[in-house]
Amino acid sequence: MSDLLDTLRGTVPADRIVTDPDVISSYTHDEAAWAPYGTPAALVRAGSTGDVRNVVAACAERGVPLVPRGAGTGVSGGANALDGCVLLSLEAMDAIVEINAEERLAVVQAGVVNDALRNACAEQGLWYPPDPSSAPWSTIGGNVATNAGGLCCVKYGVTRDYVLAVEAVVGRGEVVRLGRRTAKGVAGYDLCGLMVGSEGTLGVITEVTVRLRGARSPERTVVGYFDTLRAAGAAVGMIIASGVVPSALELMDRHVLEAVDAWRQMGLSADANVLLLGRTDAPGEAGDAEADAMVRLFDEAGATWSARSSDEAEAEALFSARKLSHQALERLGTLLTEDVCVPRGLLPEMLTRVEATAARNDVHIANVAHAGDGNLHPLIVTPTGDDAARVRAQRAFDEIIADAIALGGTVSGEHGIGLLKRRGLRDEVSPAVIAMHHAVKDALDPAGIFNPGKVIGAP
Repeated sequence: MSDLLDTLRGTVPADRIVTDPDVISSYTHDEAAWAPYGTPAALVRAGSTGDVRNVVAACAERGVPLVPRGAGTGVSGGANALDGCVLLSLEAMDAIVEINAEERLAVVQAGVVNDALRNACAEQGLWYPPDPSSAPWSTIGGNVATNAGGLCCVKYGVTRDYVLAVEAVVGRGEVVRLGRRTAKGVAGYDLCGLMVGSEGTLGVITEVTVRLRGARSPERTVVGYFDTLRAAGAAVGMIIASGVVPSALELMDRHVLEAVDAWRQMGLSADANVLLLGRTDAPGEAGDAEADAMVRLFDEAGATWSARSSDEAEAEALFSARKLSHQALERLGTLLTEDVCVPRGLLPEMLTRVEATAARNDVHIANVAHAGDGNLHPLIVTPTGDDAARVRAQRAFDEIIADAIALGGTVSGEHGIGLLKRRGLRDEVSPAVIAMHHAVKDALDPAGIFNPGKVIGAP
């Protein structure tokens, strides 16, 4: 390892290399509380693609594992350190290289924070849609590596739908550009698309070119209170079947509402067991019609109360509560975050199964969901240090995955596989498909250094 460090010190600026254990410790894991992590040999805070290339080449030559990371906001263990690895942080590569209003695209380094890009685009009347709840902290490189989603993806899609091109360091240190700047292009295999969602297992993304949209119309917000998860799920199904395409359709159950109230005193849990938040950004009369339709469908599904919000500040507060749900529940104990997705028409059935799983295993499960696209985030809370509760929670975690697969769903809608979902991935796809994954990784990572063991595990 000393040989590796000597090589790095000869090719990477000295102030970019960190060996102090106290500093490194804050980089060793993401937000997945239950995912294991090891002790890295060194941390490199890359400042350029050249730094990344030199680190990759040095690690490949010696077979040293390399774990890339952005802001560490993931919840699957994908950025967790391995014993003896080099942690490669892209956080310092935070330049917005270009915002091109004519072509409606932006070029950014991997360490640019999501909200920083969105704000810079807004100044030019443009919009970058992907909006994960971690947008104030998560980086574009991390969003691309995990194919992050968000609240507006029910209408506008996920990160993959906005990535035109990437610059990446692959193999034994080769710098490649994949994709294109043009609106269309089918030259060769979609290797750019392959990098999106690869979780650092195929190379290190250093720069991203994303497509942009024009600024959208102001949103109208619709609120519905429900007594049961099944009734709220039925309302979601009715909205989708009606042809209304909301710009957001979010669900919070009573456990989330109570946790947010305990933290921020918003009074959400006083009147509702389940809260549905809908939005439409259709312009003019079309937007009014969609908002009215959502209110009507909420009522037909059994809402105890529903209305269009006439107060923009109140509407923003409600959606802020949705984004704060994870932090609110973390105050109650150790949090294990699920991320399954089912066909939208089966959302009521999946929510019912989650409730049954909580009761059967005697665990506390709070539910939030991007309900409009069937993406559920059951949040399993256990008392810190309670090993018996942790065993029950892990069993519940596995049962939720099994139920999602049984309903024709997937083990991850947007958080990725990382370490926590590797067994779930193998349950979802066939051995032949797993073999294809390994073949791709072997071809693009001949030295076997990029985030080894993550996503697909060992052959």
